[in-house]
Amino acid sequence: MAGESEQTLLDQHKEKHFTAGEIVRDIIIGVSDGLTVPFALAAGLSGANASSSIILTAGIAEVAAGAISMGLGGYLAAKSESDHYMRELKREEEEIISVPDTEAAEIAEILSEYGIQPHEYSPVVNALRKNPQAWLDFMMKFELGLEKPDPRRALQSAFTIAIAYILGGFVPLVPYMLIPIARQAVVASVVVTILALLIFGFAKGYFTGNRPFRSAFETALIGAVASAAAFGLAKAVQG
Repeated sequence: MAGESEQTLLDQHKEKHFTAGEIVRDIIIGVSDGLTVPFALAAGLSGANASSSIILTAGIAEVAAGAISMGLGGYLAAKSESDHYMRELKREEEEIISVPDTEAAEIAEILSEYGIQPHEYSPVVNALRKNPQAWLDFMMKFELGLEKPDPRRALQSAFTIAIAYILGGFVPLVPYMLIPIARQAVVASVVVTILALLIFGFAKGYFTGNRPFRSAFETALIGAVASAAAFGLAKAVQG
């Protein structure tokens, strides 16, 4: 009866938490780099008085290379995380078999850190010892702080970052597709990209729980500084 009552309460109270953190993180990484790096490259080439066609060609090449590089980086990072989890899982599984009393003592220590008294956590320890899989899951999560990674995570991360980089990377290049004069195109590129950075920064702040307007300002400022530095450096080298 108590179990049914608890289930009813859980059914009535559905908490709304944002659970797409890893995907959003990949999108943020891809779009932020995609907007900033080609933007700075195009600004730098404009400062060197390159034509729009050359800037566009170099920009597209950079977007392609950057997407591959960023995607590969995302894949390797997620794969390393998965490999680390599996190594720790195997080690923890062996320890549960070889030194069960020590592992049980670690459960007691973890629970005591939450203010649970020995007479309260002893039944929990005994129950986990009778269920090796639950015991293993408990140790992975509460002792090591590791969550089981999604087996599709590596490829998902790679494609998400790469696609996000491409989408972000073409924003500062669009003016060079439409305006043949580089000096005019760079002005349009700055306006379009800064606007895109503001929108992206606002969305990033909104979804990550930070202050959206501050996030928008910081994101746009970073992009502006990067492009200004590249443009100024190109002018200095040329001069």
